[in-house]
Amino acid sequence: MIKLHFSLKSAKKILSTGAALFLLSIGTSQCFAQSESGTANGKAAQERQFLEIINTLYYYIEQNYVEDVDPQKLYEGALRGMLESLGDPYSTYMDSSEWRSLTDITVGNFGGVGLSISKPSMNNTDKPAYVQVVQPIDGTPGAKAGILAGDLITEINGIDTSTITMDEVLGMLRGKEGESVTVKIRRGKATEFECTLVRAIIENPTIKYDMIGKTGYIRISDFSSNTAKRFQEALDSFENRKYTSLIIDLRDNGGGLLSSAVDIADKFIDSGVIVSTKSRIAYENQVYTASPRKTKVKGIPVIVLVNGNSASASEILAGALKDTKSAYLVGTKTFGKGSVQIPRSLVNNDGFKITVARYYSPSDSNIDKVGIPPDREISYPQFTEEEEQAFVDLMNSEEVADYVEQHPNMTEDDISFYAEQLRETYPLESRTLRKIIRNETDRTKPSRLYDLDYDLQLNEALYILEHEDFKALMSTTKTLKDLEQENAQ
Repeated sequence: MIKLHFSLKSAKKILSTGAALFLLSIGTSQCFAQSESGTANGKAAQERQFLEIINTLYYYIEQNYVEDVDPQKLYEGALRGMLESLGDPYSTYMDSSEWRSLTDITVGNFGGVGLSISKPSMNNTDKPAYVQVVQPIDGTPGAKAGILAGDLITEINGIDTSTITMDEVLGMLRGKEGESVTVKIRRGKATEFECTLVRAIIENPTIKYDMIGKTGYIRISDFSSNTAKRFQEALDSFENRKYTSLIIDLRDNGGGLLSSAVDIADKFIDSGVIVSTKSRIAYENQVYTASPRKTKVKGIPVIVLVNGNSASASEILAGALKDTKSAYLVGTKTFGKGSVQIPRSLVNNDGFKITVARYYSPSDSNIDKVGIPPDREISYPQFTEEEEQAFVDLMNSEEVADYVEQHPNMTEDDISFYAEQLRETYPLESRTLRKIIRNETDRTKPSRLYDLDYDLQLNEALYILEHEDFKALMSTTKTLKDLEQENAQ
């Protein structure tokens, strides 16, 4: 058996590394602050012993492993391991790239050029993995320079983008406000030009909205610090256009800031609890209540669209509106994430999230791992085996892309005509084929806010508002606590 010796000399060497410094600092300043008094002294001694063991193991690996060890790798492994040991998928370590993505969402803005981009895998040897512009954000440097959806960014500051990762691309496009970055753009097969873009503060566009007839439609992609403000701007626009009903689309919204969801719920609920959080930590026990002076929407039908990817803050908003009978839910059951995470940054631009509480709806129901069932379930038909194979075959081919390239400016009639041609080879619903073709035609256009030809759930919501007795429907809805008790029985 090998005996590990922990000396003062080795301790000093360990403390010179970022990993050990982090472990000691977080251990002494955060994790154990409450354990230094009363009967917790035994636990504190045990925790200090564990830290010594961790430090000893770190030093032993560094000195004795068969190959030279990267301290960063040990550091990240230690942090990931500690958080993974909690058995909680939402308590996680994030490297600098993951942390930057999180803060871009929650803070709501960042220094950049305003281009929403995608990048294929570099393992695909058929075509260079250039960056493609999905959408320029209105009013940003990228949009003002005339860059369009569908353009390829082949170089950034002279570096071929097919040879670098998406994280490296983002690191080059984002940066300090006022600094410039030069990109080479390829449009179509032959047109190439360079643009020098001066970075500006870019707001993450979490809200998009428009009117469908007399119905206001708002899609929330996630909840940032700016979302409630932009939501109010949408309501003001609808008010000016005399809207008579409202649809809030929370589908595929993975969450964000709890406070943002609360602020939006407060625009519909004039009194009582919006959401509460419960924790073993006293200061994390909070009750968020509605204020009558913040109520903005009264006396009109409201429908919320949800699906299996609506999670966390989306479920806080949907659950609050359901429990208070402020809205009718349409779609499929939500994801079921009923816990609250606190993000914390580390000194080296990494970060982590840790679950500190669970949240409860106004009827005092927690939906963690359960989800919120809609008041009316509308799901999309599942593919048969034959349809699934046909879909895979079509998506793996270049047939639609080639056809759209040869037929620019296709109309809806053109799309329908081509869809029927495709059906002869690919036995899929015409509606699905039209959607595939439409997605391809939109690659070089601003993205559509909604697609009434394909979207069954949105169409159902519009049908309810136009043809059904909304007040009678709302009288039949049940709170989450009612549903919980029914399931228990």
